[in-house]
Amino acid sequence: MRENEEERTESFWQDKQVLVTGGAGFLGSHVVEKLRARGCRKLFLFRSKEYDLREKEDIIRLLEKTHPEIVIHLAAVVGGIGANRKNSGRFFFENAIMGIQLIEQARRFAIPRFICLGTICSYPKFTPVPFREEDLWNGFPEETNAPYGLAKKTLLVQLQSYRQQYGFNGIYLLPVNLYGPRDNFDLETSHVIPAIIRKCVEAKLRGDKRIVAWGTANVSREFLYVEDAAEAIVLAAERYEKPEPVNLGSGKEITIRALVNLIRELSGFEGEVEWDASQPDGQPRRCLDTSRAEREFGFKAQVDLREGLRRTIEWYENMLQSRGVRETA
Repeated sequence: MRENEEERTESFWQDKQVLVTGGAGFLGSHVVEKLRARGCRKLFLFRSKEYDLREKEDIIRLLEKTHPEIVIHLAAVVGGIGANRKNSGRFFFENAIMGIQLIEQARRFAIPRFICLGTICSYPKFTPVPFREEDLWNGFPEETNAPYGLAKKTLLVQLQSYRQQYGFNGIYLLPVNLYGPRDNFDLETSHVIPAIIRKCVEAKLRGDKRIVAWGTANVSREFLYVEDAAEAIVLAAERYEKPEPVNLGSGKEITIRALVNLIRELSGFEGEVEWDASQPDGQPRRCLDTSRAEREFGFKAQVDLREGLRRTIEWYENMLQSRGVRETA
C-alpha cells in the first residue's frame, strides 16, 4: 500500500515544471528537499538579484523562461515583533506587491496550480482558541504585525476572486509559527525560538548568569517544525484544489514562559531569565484547529516540540562550532 502511494507521489512530480519562490530561504530550502525526494526533476529556483518579484517585468521574464505547471510562492519579507514594528510599511508593501503581481501574471500565463503561503498573523487579535479558518475575518490583527498580516490576507481575497472569475486554481495555506534548522538567528529580526536558543547557547558559552527575554511570558504560541511544514505544503500541492484557506500547525499550545524554560533545559543554560515587560507580547494566544489539513490532504504534524527544539539547538551549536566558536574556560 505504501509503495503504491510513493509511486503515485513520484509520478505526480517527476515530469512537472515547478517554480518555487523563496526556495533558498528557511522554509523554501526544506520544501525543495521534499520535492527532490519525491522525484521532482524540473525544479526552478532563483535569487532575488536575478528576478525581483517586486517588479512586474522581472516576473514576466521569470514565467516566460520557466513556463511552470506549479508555482509554490514562499518568498516573503518577515521578522519577529521588533522587525515588524520597525519595518511596518516595508513589510506591508513588499509582501503585498510580490504576491499580487505574481498571482496576476500566473493567471495571465494560465498556470494550472498556484500555492500561496499566508500567515497566522492574519488572524484577529482576539481569535477564539483554537483558531478556525472561518474566524479569519472576524476582527483586526494584533497591531504589531497587522501590516504584514493584512498584506498576506489580501492575497487570499485575490486568489478566491480569481478562482470565481477566471477559474484560477489558487491554494492558500496558513502556517503557524515555524522553527527548525536554518532558521534566522539574527536577534534584530528573528522570531522567539531562534532568539531564545541563541541567547541560551551563547550565554552558556560565555558563562553568563542571565539572559533577557521580551514580554511578560504569559502569552501562548503554537509552533510547527519546519520539516513538517514543508511536508504539508507538498501534500497540499498534490492533493488540495479548493478555495478555502487551510491552517498548518501542530494543534498544541505552549506559554512563552514554558517555552523558554524548555529551551533552557535542552540547551543546558542554568542561568536566570529576566523578563522585559516593557517590550510587547504580541497576540495573547495562538493555537490552531488543524482538522481541515488532516481531512483534506492527510497532513498531521509528526515532530513534537521537545524533539524539534533538540534538533534545532543541535544544529545551531554545530553551526557555531563550524564558525570557530568554542566554549570558554
